[in-house]
Amino acid sequence: MKENSKVVEVERISVRFSGDSGDGMQLSGTLFSQASAMFGNDISTFPDFPADIRAPQGTIGGVSGFQVHFGKGVNTPGDRTDVLVAMNPAALKANAKFMKPGGTIIIDEDSFDAKGLEKAGYKTDDPFAEDKLDSYKIIKAPITTLTKEAVQDLDIDNKSALRSKNMFALGLVFWLFNRPIEHTEDYIKRKFGKKPGIMEANLRVLEAGFHYGDTIEAITPSFHVLPSQPRKGIYRNINGNTAAAWGLIAAAERAGVQLFLGSYPITPATEILQELAARKDLGVKVFQAEDEIAGICSAIGASYAGALGATSTSGPGMALKTEAIGLAVMTELPLVVINVQRGGPSTGLPTKTEQSDLYQALFGRNGECPVVVLAASTPVNCFDFAYYAAKIAIEHMVPVILLSDGYLANGTQSWRVPEKEDFPNIEVPHTRQSAGEFKPYLRNVEKQSRAWVWPGMKGYEHRVGGLEKDALTGVISHDPVNHQNMVGLRQEKVDRIANFIPELEVQGDKDADLLVVGWGGTYGHLSSAVDELCKEGRKLAFAHFNYISPLPRNTAEVFAKYKKIVVCELNMGQFASCLRMKHPQYNYYQYNKVQGQPFTVEELKSCFVKLLEA
Repeated sequence: MKENSKVVEVERISVRFSGDSGDGMQLSGTLFSQASAMFGNDISTFPDFPADIRAPQGTIGGVSGFQVHFGKGVNTPGDRTDVLVAMNPAALKANAKFMKPGGTIIIDEDSFDAKGLEKAGYKTDDPFAEDKLDSYKIIKAPITTLTKEAVQDLDIDNKSALRSKNMFALGLVFWLFNRPIEHTEDYIKRKFGKKPGIMEANLRVLEAGFHYGDTIEAITPSFHVLPSQPRKGIYRNINGNTAAAWGLIAAAERAGVQLFLGSYPITPATEILQELAARKDLGVKVFQAEDEIAGICSAIGASYAGALGATSTSGPGMALKTEAIGLAVMTELPLVVINVQRGGPSTGLPTKTEQSDLYQALFGRNGECPVVVLAASTPVNCFDFAYYAAKIAIEHMVPVILLSDGYLANGTQSWRVPEKEDFPNIEVPHTRQSAGEFKPYLRNVEKQSRAWVWPGMKGYEHRVGGLEKDALTGVISHDPVNHQNMVGLRQEKVDRIANFIPELEVQGDKDADLLVVGWGGTYGHLSSAVDELCKEGRKLAFAHFNYISPLPRNTAEVFAKYKKIVVCELNMGQFASCLRMKHPQYNYYQYNKVQGQPFTVEELKSCFVKLLEA
């Protein structure tokens, strides 16, 4: 960062909004992200909030944060933050450890009183000295006081007035980064158009924060963050859940079938249900069931009737769906199950991220019960892999589990809206058999999948169900030899999908000594760590898996080229164990983290350097 004038030019920068749950920090961060995306910056965001519906105000347990990293070539929300907005002492204490040396801290000076400091656990009246922040640029703004002054002549109560103080912080950050506020003003007018007093309060406070920046300009530089140069097209800011919902819509439309989602709300997957419920205009049908079991069973019923059946869930909800996934395997119907992974067993850490449902996705069912498992790797490509999950489910007549996670679901990126031609066709497996001579389990020779025939097609009547069936007629069969044959056929069907998915690609140094392996939502941090080390002259390569079961058919061929392989994941080593089962001829190192937080680029680089030097 070169500081040669009042305006400092930087390539990319990270900002964290932090305060009590209810202070509007998620909204402030979202609006700032949208403004940065419209300005032409790449963005990556990380909402970090507590699971408690209402933790005690002013305590560290109740701190809610939203980090946005923006500029050119952004792949992660950033390990550390350049600018921290702390609306109270607890927000400062919780986030001080994430600050870059010499960064800027904006505080609401009004909340840093004796009571606030005590609640946050400070022992003195000087939190900056306690947290060793004396070398940082501190902007002490009386945000609460100035908010009240800005709205004092409006006919609104004190509580409503104070709710708008997040707009003061947002306006000040807009000034700090030379961002226009018109887009946010338009948002406020749309959101509060039916409440003129609230709308006016938010507009006034936003402007007050922006203009307050002018009054402190003499002591603090502002920043100019360079815009990127994206391809031509329509761009928008999108999170992983919305992207996944839209990917399902696109797939159903491309296949020419109706989309049906049967689901039950659960954090952090609920937004998929909400997004699809708002798309009746696109022919989407959504059923909010009384529980997870009813949700997935209704989706299987929809698939039996000729629609693309899908269900969304997370953590413990996935456990409840396991028996029904077995039913979808036995009936050989298309089904997409989106599991937005969260931390811990049981209710665990519902607002935190983890990759610990991989074993459950691969093995968590009774009997020999193979399914396809995919994993999205960025918020944006949740769209892509929802589309591909639906394509595989329909074309191969098999349930597909798509793994996302809390980091992808809530994080946002700039998304170039794709063209129809950017994605392959989806071929619905209609039967070519004659009516009256239909054999429901007669299989496609290449894929080992059966045809999709639904009720109402005269001459194609057949039964489906969870009981074992004859390999050709579908009549219930308890014949031992037939059962073994059917078990083999269902496994063979999944295995052959490897012939229809892309081969594994490797990025980085072709003569690398170390291959870094990852899957799912760790992509941004892993690729950034490998890129940075390669630029420093280290020899690394990187292979990221989106197709988990079956694995890409060239997996062993790729692994054979490297002396060392390290598998990095946000669990205790589930993917590494799967690789040992499938390809035991290689020695795998592991780097694992189970803290409910994503990797940092810094810790990954440290691990890789140690392995290279070992």
